[in-house]
Amino acid sequence: MSRTAPRRPASATCRWASRVDRRQRGAVVSVALELAARACALCEGDQAEAVVQRERSGFARFAASLVHQPTLIDNELVTLRVVRGERHGSASTNRLDDDGLSAAAKRAEEAADSASPDPDFPGLADPEEPQAVAGWDEATAALDPASHAERALSAIDAAKGIGLYGYFTSGETELAVASTTGIGVAQAMTDASVLTLAAGNGISGHAAACSWRAGDLDPARVAQEATEKAARTKGAAELIPGRYRAVLEPYAFAELLMWFAFSSLGARSFLEQRSCLAGRLGDQLFHPEFTLLDDGTDERGLPKAFDFEGVPKRPVKLVERGIARDVVWDRRTAAKSGEGRRSTGHAPPPSLATWGPFPESLVVEAGDASTDELIERVGDGVYITRLHYLSIVDERNGVITGMTRDGTFRIREGRLAEPLVNLRFTTAFPELAHDLLGLGKNLMRVSTFDYYDERRPTAAVVPALATASFVVSGSGAAPGL
Repeated sequence: MSRTAPRRPASATCRWASRVDRRQRGAVVSVALELAARACALCEGDQAEAVVQRERSGFARFAASLVHQPTLIDNELVTLRVVRGERHGSASTNRLDDDGLSAAAKRAEEAADSASPDPDFPGLADPEEPQAVAGWDEATAALDPASHAERALSAIDAAKGIGLYGYFTSGETELAVASTTGIGVAQAMTDASVLTLAAGNGISGHAAACSWRAGDLDPARVAQEATEKAARTKGAAELIPGRYRAVLEPYAFAELLMWFAFSSLGARSFLEQRSCLAGRLGDQLFHPEFTLLDDGTDERGLPKAFDFEGVPKRPVKLVERGIARDVVWDRRTAAKSGEGRRSTGHAPPPSLATWGPFPESLVVEAGDASTDELIERVGDGVYITRLHYLSIVDERNGVITGMTRDGTFRIREGRLAEPLVNLRFTTAFPELAHDLLGLGKNLMRVSTFDYYDERRPTAAVVPALATASFVVSGSGAAPGL
């Protein structure tokens, strides 16, 4: 089969270009904010709010080194919330004409009327001016389907005969919030991501990259990293269960960190005493070299100016030199705490509101070691590229289980040695971060978004990590297909 770029339907190309042109002309009024204001005006209640999520994106997937299932998305989602006394209700639609929006408004009003009183609901937010942030790139917003295919093919060509699996994707999204309290904010964002898995009979290697500027990414280089790693995994051996010293690449560290953050670094789990940090703020829970922030305004990640209530993002120091300092808050949890708290701008999307606030822009301060120096500090242990199938075992103690995959190796005498099969692990994040042997000096932006829901790409900015406490509970399958 020849590797030719898919032809673009003329209608899709014109629609894509027309919206890019409007932004290039520097239009002052956001299309999404206009839509949010129009939808909000159709609601009847004490207060009303409209959240609009717009997405234009493309996906070029590849499997066994062939591009397949190209996907284009062009969608708007409007979520309305109506407040009547202590009751509130919501409804969503992607019918954007007056009839569709009016029907959604009526459903939200009916939901509010039939809801139970909610005395913990603090009402809608008052307007605040968010900080101007980076995060939108003209060239990324202009990428078309042919550009996606070209980047996917460059990754495939760099794999040099090893089967390559993964994708290249980019998109422009916009979030807008309008309310009867006077909020009217909008932000356009771009993102691009490439993920590669080089795999064959008994071998597999992983590499990925993401940015809000597609020009930062080199799909061929990413594929080469995955391919070179895969070539070293042939003949993988098993490992006796036990506690090991370990090096975690940024891919693995970011995945483990996000699961810990989801269970322990949000205010809801904190207030409900499920969080590892509950009752422990001010305690030295981690190594003194471990400092963790959540900062949506940091352009090293995927910057965001405000949350889904229209509240500006505020940097939060979660861990400072190993001492637990805080969790992230939305308006409901801040009001419920009764301690003069205020939202840190972490209200989640409406579809995840029941989970409460959680971090989405984690940054770990870098250390002073190269990856080779981290391996030397481990001396005897394991080297882990990527984690998979994670699950929370014990929220209160930060225990997480899962598997390593696509590049797991033995470390002997301070050097990478033989490849290992995929390993099962059950380890406590606080122990892992307490027993640090070092942090890498180079930070990597690692995607933490799975592209299953409305596009809201997130990323962690982390170094590689070396620890004395990684608990291997068993061996799994060999790498490869």
